[in-house]
Parts: sequence; C-alpha cells; structure tokens
Amino acid sequence: MRRVDRTSANMNSRRSRRDSDLVLSNFGQKEHLFKFLVIGDYGVGKTALVRRYTEGKFSSNYKITIGADFAIKSLDWDPHTKINLQLWDIAGHERFGYMTRVYYKYAVAAALVFDISRMATFQSMKKWLCDLREKVTLSDGSSIPIVLLANKCDISVAVTNEQIAKFCRENGIDAWYATSAKNNTNVDSAMRYLVEKVLSAKIDGGVRDSIRLREASLNRERSSCCK
Repeated sequence: MRRVDRTSANMNSRRSRRDSDLVLSNFGQKEHLFKFLVIGDYGVGKTALVRRYTEGKFSSNYKITIGADFAIKSLDWDPHTKINLQLWDIAGHERFGYMTRVYYKYAVAAALVFDISRMATFQSMKKWLCDLREKVTLSDGSSIPIVLLANKCDISVAVTNEQIAKFCRENGIDAWYATSAKNNTNVDSAMRYLVEKVLSAKIDGGVRDSIRLREASLNRERSSCCK
C-alpha cells in the first residue's frame, strides 16, 4: 500500500486519468484501469479489507491511514478483458476530510464501510454517502456504483440486517454485504459486484469521459442528500 499526500495525490490522479483514457488492445485483449474508493470512519477495517483483497493477507495491527493509501489488483476478467483496479483507502479521521475532493477524483465506484459491531460507524454512513455523491458523479450526472460493507461480521453485531436493508432502500444503494477481512468473508464478492456494475454502465471510453467532478456551487444547488 502506498501513502498519498496532497502533492502525490494530484500526480497520481493525473496519472490515473491518462492511463484510464486508454483501452489497450494486446492480441485482442482489452485492458481497463478503474479507480475504486474505500471510505468510512477510522477503525472500521478499510485497510484490512484492501489488503485482504489485493494481497490475500490479514493483520490486526494496521496503523491509522494518513490521507490516503492505494493498492492495485489485476483481474483477468474474461479471455478478452483485463481489469486493473486501483483501490483507494481513504483516511476516515475527520482531520483529513478536507482532502476528499482530491482523493475522489476519477473514481468509478465506491465501497462504503462500517463496523457492524459499532452503531456509531453505521450512523456515519449517511455523512460519507452525502460527501461522495456531492463530489463525484458519472458524466450523465448519475451516482457512481456503490456497495455498502458491514465489516467485522466475525465478531459481535450491533446493527441488524433490517436496519442495513432500510438504509440501502432509502439511499439508493443496490447491494450490501456482511464482510470479514479476518475470515475473508464476501470480500471478493463485493468487489466483483462493483466491477460488474462499472462494466454494465459501459464505461468504455475511459475515466475522463465517464466521470466528472461537480463544481462546489452545483453541489449546493442540486444535492439534497444532507438536507
């Protein structure tokens, strides 16, 4: 995983944009680069999920994320398609919140993560969802694909399935998964769901043509998420 400060985030965003503008054809195979966000409060297990998915490893001794980290996962999706995923692990601490617009740039999907054993982290999902939808959309103005992850399902449960399902219905989230980075529960399934949603949206012209950042003024006028 790579730590990203503001300068490197801008550089990496520009690099992601250039790389994502190309659909490479090598011997009839298309290659895509997609940027996924992993967001939520600190301590909910975002880093553990990213490490489990990209490296197949788990540790309970991760340090707090400073700014953002990202890791890469390559998928041979089918005989004709290779997908390179950039998973951006966004710091959950409030003091890094002002940087989210930079880190969200050119994302095509997002996983919202909460700790199912801590109700407060579930209650924060509305805030994270609102922030995300205010700052990044598809080119037609629609929301990027989102999946909700109820992480740490291997320990005690403080949020019921009914509460999670209700939140998803009320906020236009089509899918949620109970996940465990420790036990590797539903981690691959959740990411596969996001990839399928991105591909079904036919983001074939690259991130530059498919994603745009809303202007701050447009956010205030159009968004009713936080009202």
